[in-house]
Amino acid sequence: MKYSMDDLLNLAGTLIYALQALIAIFGLFLVILIFRRIGQKRFRSLAQFNGFQEQIREAFSRKDLDAVRAICDTPQYWAKAVPQLMLLGIANVKLGLARIRRLLAENFEREVISELEYQIAWINTIIKTAPMLGLLGTVQGMIQAFGKIAAVSKETGTDPQMLANDISFALLTTAYGLMIAIPLVMFMAAIQVRIAKLQDNAQEGIGEFLEQLEASGKIS
Repeated sequence: MKYSMDDLLNLAGTLIYALQALIAIFGLFLVILIFRRIGQKRFRSLAQFNGFQEQIREAFSRKDLDAVRAICDTPQYWAKAVPQLMLLGIANVKLGLARIRRLLAENFEREVISELEYQIAWINTIIKTAPMLGLLGTVQGMIQAFGKIAAVSKETGTDPQMLANDISFALLTTAYGLMIAIPLVMFMAAIQVRIAKLQDNAQEGIGEFLEQLEASGKIS
């Protein structure tokens, strides 16, 4: 069965719409996934973080690593990045301060930041791809429109209704591409702010933890 060029272009148009829908859904899924991941790893508020830090200070004032471990392992805190890193530091207390510091930094980058960066890379790809698909749809619609103009004889003239669908498709695909990309750009800005706050929490929490650990005499 032979297909005309117009049939192939119509099929390409359907595929462009389908691809735009798929990447929009995938982009939204990634945004939700990242927000949930960051929410799991960072403290909900400064008050919660300060409350956790106060409990840790009190346990260290008694030089009780078991109490520190118990606080970090409570259901309220165990999924957060800072308590997880503290548990890792306590488990490797015999390594010495310098090696523990490096271990915690590498673990945080590998287990938290790198995972988020992989997902962010996909979102950035979608932000770039969505307008490109829209541009492809624009080109495809204009090809069809000009093809119909060329096919019409000079005697009969050109019927505007014949071109309306093609021009509409050309404009809609571009609009849909921008409608996908622009909200994702805004979400990316919000994600970057939350990642920066997560890094600040980790740096402050682990810095104080290592100071208290050294002062407690529990580390070489």
